[in-house]
Amino acid sequence: MIIDCHGHYTTAPKELQIFRDRQLAALTDAARRPADKDLGISDDQIRESLEGAQLKLQRQRGTDVTIFSPRAAGMAHQFGDEATAAQWARICNGLIHRAVQLYPENFIGVCQLPQVSGVSPKTCIAELERCVKELGFIGCNLNPDPSGGWWKDPPLTDRYWYPLYEKMVELDVPAMVHVSSTCNPVFHATGAHYINGDTTAFMQFVTADLFKDFPTLKFIIPHGGGAVPYHWGRYRGLALDMRRPPLEQLVLKNVFFDTCVYHQAGIDLLTKVIPIENILFASEMVGAVKGVDPTTGFNFDDTKRYVDALSLADADKARIFEGNAKRVFGRLEAQLKKQRKAA
Repeated sequence: MIIDCHGHYTTAPKELQIFRDRQLAALTDAARRPADKDLGISDDQIRESLEGAQLKLQRQRGTDVTIFSPRAAGMAHQFGDEATAAQWARICNGLIHRAVQLYPENFIGVCQLPQVSGVSPKTCIAELERCVKELGFIGCNLNPDPSGGWWKDPPLTDRYWYPLYEKMVELDVPAMVHVSSTCNPVFHATGAHYINGDTTAFMQFVTADLFKDFPTLKFIIPHGGGAVPYHWGRYRGLALDMRRPPLEQLVLKNVFFDTCVYHQAGIDLLTKVIPIENILFASEMVGAVKGVDPTTGFNFDDTKRYVDALSLADADKARIFEGNAKRVFGRLEAQLKKQRKAA
């Protein structure tokens, strides 16, 4: 089985953005706030939005199931208050649930959290619990910078986040560390802010003892870990300078990386530096880089081709494609069986 651990609903019907625009407009005029029932997206619209995009590419590229979440840039936690964030997460997660219900053999859900900068992550617990227990989701996306490029909140290792981590451990769900859009013009969203978020989160994990307090807590750092694999020697050296344990002991029991690296040399490097058991297959299609690479004639985000071309044993490729995802997402295998039985 080929499990893509990183997919977003980037092709959602236009009515979702219309709803969001109305919701944000209501911040200055509460009478304009839409109700959940005002979304107005039919099952046929969901089918149409997926059949010509994610599902088509799954079939063409030979992947089986995508761990699917709301569009990362669309989370936009920097806009609105707690009520706005709660409604927006509920709407986006509901749409993912409907997609999973329509295609239970192709998708499995991961949720958006109703984060607000400066507001305790405790406010996210109810939505996480609802999505896992009621909707069958198997994880969440956690934004380390809900201020949108200004980094106003404590590092992920601060006790500020502990109530959410306690619930993640209780539910046995990992978090993908994923920033959203940025309102800071210094950062290009996907080319700088995303990679900065990945790299920053990793360094936060290196400098603290989070995993002593939560030995079973699991994070996926997407986009191949940002700058981490390329600068592995830097992080090893910094850990030694700070008298920290070796990285293998300090983070690699709890932190994992995906294969959203869009060229062969990048995947080669990732698998040479990071242990195979810490790498999960992913493509982020249809996502940040949708075009065709003129040097190969194939799409940049056709990442299965890169893994297929690796000089690895079949057993190691199987771990990247399937085994590691089932180990990191503790609820994945049971939920897949449940969905396929109901299909």
